[in-house]
Amino acid sequence: MLRFDDLHLFVRTAELGSLSAAARHLDISPAVASAALKRLEQQLATRLIVRSTRSLRLTPEGEAYLAHARQALQSLEAGQQQLDGSREGISGVLQLSAPSDFGRNTLLPWLDDFQALHPLLHLRLLLGDRVADLFREPVDVALRYGAPEDSSLVALPVATSNRRVLCAAPSYLARRGVPQNVEALAEHNCLLYMLGGRVHERWRFQAGKREQSLVVQGDRISDDADVVRRWAVAGHGLVYKSWLDVAGDVQAGRLQVLLSHSLGEATPLYLVCAHRAQLSKPVHLLRDFVQARCAGLLAQAPWAN
Repeated sequence: MLRFDDLHLFVRTAELGSLSAAARHLDISPAVASAALKRLEQQLATRLIVRSTRSLRLTPEGEAYLAHARQALQSLEAGQQQLDGSREGISGVLQLSAPSDFGRNTLLPWLDDFQALHPLLHLRLLLGDRVADLFREPVDVALRYGAPEDSSLVALPVATSNRRVLCAAPSYLARRGVPQNVEALAEHNCLLYMLGGRVHERWRFQAGKREQSLVVQGDRISDDADVVRRWAVAGHGLVYKSWLDVAGDVQAGRLQVLLSHSLGEATPLYLVCAHRAQLSKPVHLLRDFVQARCAGLLAQAPWAN
């Protein structure tokens, strides 16, 4: 019978690209981690990971099995959370801040499911792309892209493997054509996002060890990330956004991923708070719940296949 902790180790190893890093993350010794991976491979009667002294890679069988392992862990996690909620009956008010696009179009239905598991819990949701002042504003925790620059804040990882992807609507591509390389973006209308008064106009990509960046231009700029995504869906130009923001649009065919041979910028999602005292049981349950849902989306990301 497959063991939960063996599956967990395999998924963490694949995500971190290192068995020793996965062992540290799970607070176990490298020897225990190695034995767990060997046990899983023996039970499946297949090699999942090829290791050398300096590198690690998934076998084709390991790549195929990874999506199933993530889904299994997500299902088990949801079941555990339901049991925990029914036993503990968490209640009170949880004040949460989230980015506008991720909050409206991805997080919102997840929160409906979370409250169904914990009906005594009240949520107060603040959406916006301006970085909330966690020391002054009425917010318990915030979901944020990127590690906080303020080292005094507490940041828990939620989706560390998330990246930006280049997308456009089929209607735009039918009019303007599909860009074949990063340089071709100079010939396209790029929809731009502004945060803190600064326009994010330099788009960065990586193909193997080669890094490329380009300052792009377009006829539309907004300080609301949801507006930029809506412009893209309407066919007004190219957009460079977090996979977690656009995964639903891509899966529904409203947007198409471009330059899939190049990796977009890393855009990790963190749960951030001002003090460790704010890491209550409801906060931990919410973080685990959102982390499991993000893992499901990330398993379908272009770079995961």
